[in-house]
Amino acid sequence: MAKVLDRVSFSIDEGETFGLVGETGCGKTVTALSILRLLPENARIRSGAIRFLGEDLLPKPEEEMNRIRGIRISMVFQDPGTSLNPVYPVGEQIARVVRTHEGVEREAAESRAVELFRRVGLSDPESVLRRYPHELSGGMQQRVMISMALACRPKLLIADEPTTAVDVTIQAQNLDLLMELRREFKLSVLLITHNLGIVAETCDRIGVMYAGTVAEVARTRDLFRDPLHPYTQSLLQALPRADARGQPLASIPGMVPSLLDPPTGCRFHPRCAFAFDECPKRRPELLEHRPAHSAACLLYEKVRA
Repeated sequence: MAKVLDRVSFSIDEGETFGLVGETGCGKTVTALSILRLLPENARIRSGAIRFLGEDLLPKPEEEMNRIRGIRISMVFQDPGTSLNPVYPVGEQIARVVRTHEGVEREAAESRAVELFRRVGLSDPESVLRRYPHELSGGMQQRVMISMALACRPKLLIADEPTTAVDVTIQAQNLDLLMELRREFKLSVLLITHNLGIVAETCDRIGVMYAGTVAEVARTRDLFRDPLHPYTQSLLQALPRADARGQPLASIPGMVPSLLDPPTGCRFHPRCAFAFDECPKRRPELLEHRPAHSAACLLYEKVRA
């Protein structure tokens, strides 16, 4: 049995954009699905708590979670092409969300969909209402998904790799749109990505994940200016720089470990240049080592001692 996530802990303040970054397979999407309790049948949350507005979501019955999803927490999934139902017009899909959660009539729900399409910048929203997903471009599909996520005015929006399926120009437009909507709707946003440039431009705070754990959490400016965890330091050193043109890029030696058989102790220690004798023996705790700046690294615990 794989322990996909272990000791994952972070908080998101009201109105804040929190970026969750890490390599593919580190557990970012599983974290998001855990918050919504949408894990596959073969996955279990064995311990811990998921607190939203002071309430633990884990013991809530499925009927209550269905009300929370969409109304209080919503999600923009990674690939809108597979998230939208291909057999229904996109307007009907949004109207169904509104009717299910708010009990309004069909006409009022469709009017809400048109209003949302217009707000996210879709031209001729009345026409888009009647179109099927395959009739829309990737960028348009993504804006439909954003409209659907905002249809019932949630408090928390989870955006899982919202720029993956579109080109660079559309990426920038959609990110700008998300930030506008965050301010307009007074949203908290969990932005999941592997792109450090995106979180640098959009997020108030950042959590860095590695092999199913959280390695570091800090304000964006602090993380980029003075990262604490050796993994974060290595990631930032590997970023291309204009003043290093023609020089080989830095890289992190070794490979990301399999979650079926992760290393003992600190999961990063086999690739860490600063590893010492205790690192394979004991898991580090995510502790605050500077104001509002936490890292899970035994180096700092050693300094404290």
